[in-house]
Amino acid sequence: MLENVMRLYNANFSPNALRVRAVAHELGVELEIVEVDIRAGDNRAAEFLARNPNAKVPVLEDGNFVLWESRAICAYLAGIRPEAGPYPDGLKARTLVDQWAWWQAIHLGPAMQKLSFELFLKEKFGMGDPDPTVVEAERKATDQFLAVLETGLDNRDWIAGTLSLADFYLATTFMYRDQAGISLDEFPRIAGWIGRLEARDSWQKAVAPLLALFA
Repeated sequence: MLENVMRLYNANFSPNALRVRAVAHELGVELEIVEVDIRAGDNRAAEFLARNPNAKVPVLEDGNFVLWESRAICAYLAGIRPEAGPYPDGLKARTLVDQWAWWQAIHLGPAMQKLSFELFLKEKFGMGDPDPTVVEAERKATDQFLAVLETGLDNRDWIAGTLSLADFYLATTFMYRDQAGISLDEFPRIAGWIGRLEARDSWQKAVAPLLALFA
């Protein structure tokens, strides 16, 4: 382990790990990346379960302090570099970030992840053909939630007004949209917003290991 450098247990295909890598790059926080081979079952090993009994990535180690859940990790990193401003101190500004963070976690994220799984990841990992019933239901839910996000981006470049953790949380939801054929043609504000986010150097660095998987 690199001396005085936090360690991130990571899987490059994970949207949750991607958001942590992107936020770390945005903040300029150095992380030692430790790859966890999920398909080989490394996340079920006793050593890993001692860090996260949920058997999931990402996990952050900062000395003897261990933290799991990607949004908690991102908030922790933002607390290390508060001057960067992605998780503001003001009550109204911070709770607006939290509003979109929770909405992504509960509504948009699950719908789009299920849709991406059926339309892309299922075949990619040899898990069978898409289930038309699931695709229809999740596409309907996804369109409903995208309409909410489209409205939320009216007259603003970033979802909480300025670039925040919420933008990174939301952006990871879209990481497989091209491979899954999920169109944003009817959502021009979302298309513009995700384009701005994905053009950032922090995102480019964070997503590079994922793109390499499909090269």
